[in-house]
Amino acid sequence: AYNEELNIKNTIQDIINNTNYDYIVINDCSKDKTEAKCIEEKFNVLTLPINYGLTSGIQIGMKYAEKNNYDVVIQFDGDGQHNAKYLKRIVDYMCENKCDIVIGSRFVNRKKPFSARMIGSRVISFAIKLVTGKKISDPTSGMRAYNKKAIKEFCENASLTPEPDTIVYMFKKKRKIKEVQVDMKEREFGESYFNPIKSATYMINVFCSIIFIRSFTKKNKEEK
Repeated sequence: AYNEELNIKNTIQDIINNTNYDYIVINDCSKDKTEAKCIEEKFNVLTLPINYGLTSGIQIGMKYAEKNNYDVVIQFDGDGQHNAKYLKRIVDYMCENKCDIVIGSRFVNRKKPFSARMIGSRVISFAIKLVTGKKISDPTSGMRAYNKKAIKEFCENASLTPEPDTIVYMFKKKRKIKEVQVDMKEREFGESYFNPIKSATYMINVFCSIIFIRSFTKKNKEEK
């Protein structure tokens, strides 16, 4: 969560109302009252001393989970766009199908719209298919569940990000990745980090990482 003082209460309340799961807010040194709101509401919060960014925030969450011996980590945005009612469905699917990663996808059984916003998503899906032979319909979804093997990968490899190129890395490491249909909401308060220029830069960076870096990831030897 970064500068989500207007969204964080509803986000955590959504999790509490729809699950019996533990949670922790990784407050990425917000400049607003995100931390104060979490303390006021007695939410479980870990505040970083400087603004590290999304990747470091996820890495720290993974290390927290490994240290406390959790079976599953679910990446869940603090801006209110994710629906906690789908979390149990994702975890149940992971357990029943013995998946390493499950992505909450908007497009499992729905068509991806032809819009400027989805051009990047289509390009990234194409790159993943080109490099791995696997289809991921919603590669930019930030709602993902990880099992203990995937958590360990994050904790041992600081280069891993909560971005689509890590999906390629995990496929190369023979991790089982599936998608589950979910719905997402529009942000109610605040503004997204991504403007058109940042969105285009993001797409180019991820595409290049998939093609020129993650495509050369060595596969794991067969695990027992």
